[in-house]
Amino acid sequence: MNPLWLSHFTATSSIGRGLAQTLDALRQRRAGLAPCAFDTVDLATFIGEVAGVDTVQLPAHLADFDCRNNRLALLGLMQDGFAEAVRAAIVKYGAQRIGVFLGTSTSGILQTELAYRRRDPVTGALPADFIYGTTHNTFSVADFTRHYFGLTGPAVVVSSACSSSAKVFSSARRMMAAGLIDAAVVGGVDTLCLTTLYGFNSLGLISEQACRPFDAQRNGISIGEAAAFALLEHPQENLSADAVLLLGVGESSDAYHMSSPHPDGLGARMAMQDALKMAGLEPTEIGYINLHGTATPSNDAAEGKAVAAVFGSATPCSSTKGATGHTLGAAGGVEAVICALALQHGLLPAGLNTRQLDFSLDLDYLLENREQPVARVLSNSFGFGGTNCSLIFGRANP
Repeated sequence: MNPLWLSHFTATSSIGRGLAQTLDALRQRRAGLAPCAFDTVDLATFIGEVAGVDTVQLPAHLADFDCRNNRLALLGLMQDGFAEAVRAAIVKYGAQRIGVFLGTSTSGILQTELAYRRRDPVTGALPADFIYGTTHNTFSVADFTRHYFGLTGPAVVVSSACSSSAKVFSSARRMMAAGLIDAAVVGGVDTLCLTTLYGFNSLGLISEQACRPFDAQRNGISIGEAAAFALLEHPQENLSADAVLLLGVGESSDAYHMSSPHPDGLGARMAMQDALKMAGLEPTEIGYINLHGTATPSNDAAEGKAVAAVFGSATPCSSTKGATGHTLGAAGGVEAVICALALQHGLLPAGLNTRQLDFSLDLDYLLENREQPVARVLSNSFGFGGTNCSLIFGRANP
């Protein structure tokens, strides 16, 4: 593929608002997970909550979009000069030539949960001020973003569980390759809600402590929330050495089970191999892998087997979900930004909370930060139903 340039990017999660706080948290090995005290949830688990989301105010003309998910989206867009970069791109390309491609899993479902508490006691009708289409609706976050910037190009939301905001890079790439748009706002936003917390609990998938990816005693996920964005453009001439490029994308579907991955990581392996093929790279040319690493027994085992099959045991890798929690539909976007930071700063982040590695998985899993230059990195995002996506990023001038 022709590489695409991440001209600007940003992430806001429980470990920080924007790139500086995120990088500092990774350097200091500081996690954002804490015992759950969200809303009325009564579960013994840890979550990664972003502070201050409820105090964010949407512009008055976008009041119909008001919900936790869109408030976090706005908070994320306000970091690192990202909104200003999009506005500059509008001047350069035109509002109709910039697409919006965002991932989410539950969108603004919390708004519906809150509305149900205020149903009419007689008729059961939802309150009149509840607007499904601009809050709960999956498309809401992309619709909010395009209205916020006044964009009129294609707008798409991908909701493929935990691969959502990785797959948007592929959607944007196809439209840019077809010449339909010149640039794209990509990323993902997902926020805490009762449906997610109690739903994963009912599946027996949440841990009572901060999650421990690839630990021998791992027993479940810690759910987090986040907003991450990148502005994709065609590379300009004379890019700086620190410029980050999207080099390859691999997508696959296990079609194995509604919620469990293929036990041998078949789909994961195919996604990684396809990303390498698109990028024209050999496995030995990848310097770091950001693993999907949810900390459930089956997911980590399947991914470990897949990574070992493609890369062997020599490529440094880790899961950063021990820091951020599993941000579900936003995970691919958050971890794409972490990969970009790894490329620019030579920081391979340690997997937090993991004490005793599962030695049945033959991986070079980082328990301590590693400082070393890397030219190309791979990020894995795998979702329910076996929807898999692997992204390869690289420095423009390695």
